[in-house]
Amino acid sequence: MKISIITAVWNNRETIADAIESVLSQTYSDAEYIIIDGGSTDGTVDIIRSYGDRITKFVSEKDKGIYDALNKGVKLATGDVIGFLHSDDVFADENSVAKIAEAFSENTDGVYSDLIYTPKSDITKILRYWESRSFTPELLSRGWMPAHPTLYLRREIYDRFGMFDLNFRIAADYDFILRVFTSGINTVYIPEVLYKMRLGGASNKSLKNIIRKSREDYIALRNNGVGGLGTLFIKNISKLGQFFKYNK
Repeated sequence: MKISIITAVWNNRETIADAIESVLSQTYSDAEYIIIDGGSTDGTVDIIRSYGDRITKFVSEKDKGIYDALNKGVKLATGDVIGFLHSDDVFADENSVAKIAEAFSENTDGVYSDLIYTPKSDITKILRYWESRSFTPELLSRGWMPAHPTLYLRREIYDRFGMFDLNFRIAADYDFILRVFTSGINTVYIPEVLYKMRLGGASNKSLKNIIRKSREDYIALRNNGVGGLGTLFIKNISKLGQFFKYNK
């Protein structure tokens, strides 16, 4: 089973090499690596090009934001399964992709796992632990969602349900997850941390973005017939518990 891993990046020379090394060090061999750069001017492109043909496909051009870049990556992907590794992040270890591949069976549409947030300066420390669970439909109305960076889907899912809606600037991943998971796809949950995310993403880097994220989350909930303000409240308040799981 071929797995496509996509990284979207723009002006992130500080951590892009960590992301690339994390992908290239994976023990799973049947994979392609696609990097979509938004026209970086800070040296990011030079770092990416230094890896030569170890990067399967590389595009550098202006885009409309991260979701536009991810959509471009999905269109270029040739794998049976598609997933993402953001340019600030790394896999938990060199066996993460192999564990994802092993979890897929003939009837599996998607696989997801747990995720930890780390400080930007030290990915060995845990600031927040996103522990997921096996999916049941009623969880969506309780504000639940799998950690999107851990979610690997068969390419047919994108063919059936489309890609990220660019009308959302921050919550297109949540909208996409609601669209897909309300359809009744078959998923497998791996109860293990396979992904490390540096804290400080677009959705929580400022109060303005936090407010916009909540507004977009509400629109996504309503558009997909999942819930409203109550669901949004539960979704946001449930995140607090993730800060108390360091000692797991």
